[in-house]
Amino acid sequence: MSDPQENLVRVSIFGQEYTVKAHADSNYIADVAQYVDKKMREVEDTLPSAQSSTRIAILAAMSITDDLFSSKREKKNVIDQVEDKAAALVEILDESLVSG
Repeated sequence: MSDPQENLVRVSIFGQEYTVKAHADSNYIADVAQYVDKKMREVEDTLPSAQSSTRIAILAAMSITDDLFSSKREKKNVIDQVEDKAAALVEILDESLVSG
């Protein structure tokens, strides 16, 4: 039985056409495909000679993964800073309530 929320979207990545079946909005799927295509073309532009599309895809996947890991690390650092500041404020409030 087919899920009525699934979308079939035709996308082009690095000159190849794909039909993607997903629960996400078709515009979102197109944006993801466009991002992957852009990353693959960026990788291709940095290589000194022609490479296979498989090699370019792997290098683009590594670049995208690096972006993801960097974002996660930055998010964790922000959360840690917020938690530290919140703990410091709680301590100040506790001291203020005890002495006040």
